[in-house]
Amino acid sequence: MLSFSDDSKIYLKTGPTDMRKSINTLVPIVQQEMNLNPLKSGYFVFCNKSRHLLKILYWDKTGFALWHKRLEENKFPWPDNAGDVKELNAEQIGWLLSGIDFLKAHSSLNYSVSY
Repeated sequence: MLSFSDDSKIYLKTGPTDMRKSINTLVPIVQQEMNLNPLKSGYFVFCNKSRHLLKILYWDKTGFALWHKRLEENKFPWPDNAGDVKELNAEQIGWLLSGIDFLKAHSSLNYSVSY
């Protein structure tokens, strides 16, 4: 399994992606649709329409690498709003790969006390 550091940049392309695409066709998606530089350090995450296939594209200093995961019985939690880019942290990508819905995580609360 991939390991992500706390300072990893992880970008999720929302909506479905055709999983027949390989490195040569995912790189232009990162550039043109996500408006990001695939040569910068970062991970670019894609999912198919049925949400059981996931690919992670990244540059490892000597070339592009593509990590692929297929679920046999379940589905990945995945945002439907196609065309958006969502940035995840290391904890959230861990949740995603474990099947935990990172989209419904508790949000931080800020309270103030008035006297």
